[in-house]
Amino acid sequence: MTVQLEYNRIVEALPQNLASSVIAIEDHGLIIQPERLTDIAAFLKVEPGMELDYLCSITGVDCINYFEIDYLLYSIKLNHRCTLKVRLADKSEPAVPSLAGLWLGAELQEREIFDLLGINFSGHPDMKRIFLWEGFPGHPLRKDYGHGC
Repeated sequence: MTVQLEYNRIVEALPQNLASSVIAIEDHGLIIQPERLTDIAAFLKVEPGMELDYLCSITGVDCINYFEIDYLLYSIKLNHRCTLKVRLADKSEPAVPSLAGLWLGAELQEREIFDLLGINFSGHPDMKRIFLWEGFPGHPLRKDYGHGC
């Protein structure tokens, strides 16, 4: 059975400049500053004892006052997992760094979130709609979709 990494242990393993980017520790995830996402993910991917080498999923959520992006990471070798979360307060032009350079599996998942929620993943190699056609009005998974979007 895969075990949940203790989030306090993750924060302790981070170098000080990255640990200061942790906003909160919750039962279901480590909330981090969006601009440090790539640095923290790259560190956790290769750091001995962490080795979170598999990106299982990326989920985008419209939480009324902000967007949240959740990254479910696993270590195949060490059989543990963790969830990283970023919150984007700017709902007019939400953006977060792409993780496609770290995990190829991020490419399609980021495009799906872009298409359906309108969140841009900066640095993505091919940021365009994946399900809906170019010119489709709005993003249907937004809570305000259909209400003047």
